[in-house]
Amino acid sequence: MIYFDNAATTLRKPEGVAEAVAGALSTMGNAGRGAFGPSLNGMRMLYETREMLSELFHADGPEQIAFMSNATEALNTAIKGMLQPGDHVITTVMEHNSVLRPLYEMEQAGVALTILPVDENGMIQSEDIEEAIRPDTEAVICTHASNVTGNMLNLYRIGEVCKRHNLRFIVDASQSAGLIPVDMQAMNVDALCFTGHKGLMGPQGTGGICIRKGIQIRPLKSGGSGIHSFSKEQPDSMPELLEAGTVNCHGIAGLHAALSFLKKEGMEKIVTKEELLTKTFYEGVRRIPGVKVYGNFLEEKRAPIVSLNIGTEDAGKVSEALWEDFGIVTRPGAHCAPLMHESLGTADQGVVRFSFSYFNTMHEIKKGIEAVRMLAED
Repeated sequence: MIYFDNAATTLRKPEGVAEAVAGALSTMGNAGRGAFGPSLNGMRMLYETREMLSELFHADGPEQIAFMSNATEALNTAIKGMLQPGDHVITTVMEHNSVLRPLYEMEQAGVALTILPVDENGMIQSEDIEEAIRPDTEAVICTHASNVTGNMLNLYRIGEVCKRHNLRFIVDASQSAGLIPVDMQAMNVDALCFTGHKGLMGPQGTGGICIRKGIQIRPLKSGGSGIHSFSKEQPDSMPELLEAGTVNCHGIAGLHAALSFLKKEGMEKIVTKEELLTKTFYEGVRRIPGVKVYGNFLEEKRAPIVSLNIGTEDAGKVSEALWEDFGIVTRPGAHCAPLMHESLGTADQGVVRFSFSYFNTMHEIKKGIEAVRMLAED
């Protein structure tokens, strides 16, 4: 099997991730719920993982990172916890439904919504965002990289616009965390939402939100926190404010191991290899007759994604043939990004998404190119 569906979830994890999860199952109790060994084991591991994430994202400190089940929960927390009726928010057609659907809910509750279109290359410029700002604009919410095209937004420029206009900046880092350097300080990001099972190469069921100090946010859920048990309200200190209930220590132990691997290998080495794999595949398929590739490949800095179609063939049928005839795993369809597909004109056909990982090889890339060539010739 050749696995090219890493934008959905990485299948091959670094050595030590599975072992860490298995070990946690028998050594970690409920973190923050006791002063005995198993509980303390979990608490120490959680804090170390917060430290690594804070360093990776240049956050305001480990206490500003709250663990959640995935980026969807994190985005719901940020959107519903920072906006209120009467606010105006700016977003883009590049967004995943985990941004769009919470925003549509907020729109029904009285939040005004502006959705910016993309250009012919599937890109949005920071100038577009600035032109959309109104007196009642409260926040800008956008993805770092499209899960359909791999196109990246310039968060440095968008963050500068937000800082200049005193706007909250919420970022969906689902397709960039672990793959593209993220600097909350330099990018002026107020809330960074991430998942652990994609570029960070951890287990599913892990993720979280990094909140800048001083940002006011309402918790999405309330409940046990291990502290202030007699209070009727959720504690207002981070991370307890956003971490009601038992944290997934077992999964986060695997994320801890994955982050250790990323730090050991080095982001530059990982990014360089993934850029080479992506560029090689793109160059190999873009000139094949009948193949249409989507996205802007003039910029080297992008998520390791190449989406394409072969003629007018349904994307699902192409993906099925790739699997059945060549053992190649891809993701067809709409990728939970309906507005992007409407913009690309692929709402009916969908696209076939190839997404690469540090653990893919150049041999696999060449096999993928040859498979697309053979299907296009049929």
